[in-house]
Amino acid sequence: MENPLNILIVDDEKPILDIFRQYLEATTSHTVYTAANGSEALDFVYKENIDCCFMDLSMPVMDGIELAQHIHRHDNTIPMAVMTGFPTIDNAIKTLKNGVVDFLTKPVDMAQIPLTITRMMREKSLLANNILLKEQAQKNEKLIKINSELQEKINEVEIMNLILQKLNQVGNSKDLFRMLVLLSGQVTLCDEAHCAILYSDANDYTTLASYMREQNLSAANADAIDSNIVERVARDDMPVIVKDVNGNDQTMGIPLKIRDNLFGVLVLCINHNDAGFKEKDLYFMNFVAEKAANLIENLALYENIFENLFATLYAFVETIEARDSYTKQHSIRVSRYAMSMAQAMGCSQEDQDKLNVAGSLHDIGKIGIPDSILLKPGRLTEEEYEVIKKHPEIAGNIIGHFGMWADERSIIRHHHERYDGHGYPDGLNGEDIPLLSRILSVADVYDALTTDRSYRKKMPEEKALQIMRENSGTQFDPKLIELFLDLYDQNNHLFRRDIALAS
Repeated sequence: MENPLNILIVDDEKPILDIFRQYLEATTSHTVYTAANGSEALDFVYKENIDCCFMDLSMPVMDGIELAQHIHRHDNTIPMAVMTGFPTIDNAIKTLKNGVVDFLTKPVDMAQIPLTITRMMREKSLLANNILLKEQAQKNEKLIKINSELQEKINEVEIMNLILQKLNQVGNSKDLFRMLVLLSGQVTLCDEAHCAILYSDANDYTTLASYMREQNLSAANADAIDSNIVERVARDDMPVIVKDVNGNDQTMGIPLKIRDNLFGVLVLCINHNDAGFKEKDLYFMNFVAEKAANLIENLALYENIFENLFATLYAFVETIEARDSYTKQHSIRVSRYAMSMAQAMGCSQEDQDKLNVAGSLHDIGKIGIPDSILLKPGRLTEEEYEVIKKHPEIAGNIIGHFGMWADERSIIRHHHERYDGHGYPDGLNGEDIPLLSRILSVADVYDALTTDRSYRKKMPEEKALQIMRENSGTQFDPKLIELFLDLYDQNNHLFRRDIALAS
């Protein structure tokens, strides 16, 4: 043997123990331990690192079969050989079940012992490898389970991030309701989702937004919302999953609440029998509803403030236009022209909305200009012109006091800047002038030239366009004048006062 082994010999006959010891010590470098019964043998098994064991089958105190059971439970990689003078099939089967790898008949031929030890150590190696493989397989299985749980957590975090990201992109309550039903389709397997807003009770509701996974289905299917689910959610004031007649969880209802007051129900439906909602779907959609409800409250408050504020400021504009009948509805037209240009340029809806506000309020600063100057029928003096030039600054100051229209304030303040830098109030030039201010400037001048003013009659459209061409690159951004003229040629009906106001 290449390496010395710890060999345990167990037999109640002392001569046999002595023969084994003498033989092995004389022919090998192995360490030999001897025990007269199974109980003594276990002391060595527990204390020493035993490599293999020869044991008698019939012994007092604890026989070989019981000893084999104890050794196998303690360390199932220790190979064992049983020695007996009365071999039986029954005993052989009992020992083989407990890790015995060889069965020797007494009297034992000592010359066969080295071969038996070699066979036992080969078996030990196989047993150890099998155990290592089993342990590795268990570790791999555990790692797979941990990775699966970790991936599930990552997926949950990604869904949460998706929900928060999508909701944070919403700018108004109408878009928020659309986002609610769209998220329903992204987070769950629902085939359709509907956002129902309640009125007086659960029987009186309207559907504000719907989602259909199948594009060929019409959102008009929202009329087919099961009123029972709406009534149940309204009654219980809790999220619910309802089973269909086949026992599948195929309808979900989520309450929409602001400060514990129910104002709507989100209804999700699965229309095929091979899938159903899970508890996690309920958890995610309830999370969506809670986050959306907070946003709805904030948006509703903001929109109410915005509408009231805009109405108040536009009342000032109407007051100014009432003072000067020649400029009546000038702000509405300027806003329409500017938004048409922005849309043609591919500006975002947010920029178009900014132009709508800025165009509607761009002359609000004239409220601070005396009538003697604002309504003067003749040419202004230099001193009077300096006064009229203050109206963009006055407008910017008025808007600035409200603290919610920083971009609109900048657009209004700079709508009289010139591309060559000779405008007012700050003398900005070129692209230092905000793009939306440059757009508003073109729209403002066009409407001013083509409408009656206290100091002159309106110009024919062709003459006004010629003046704007001549001032391209000096007063106006050349690219915007080119865009404006192209729009005029393509859709000149958009720039006629009567049609522009009616559209």
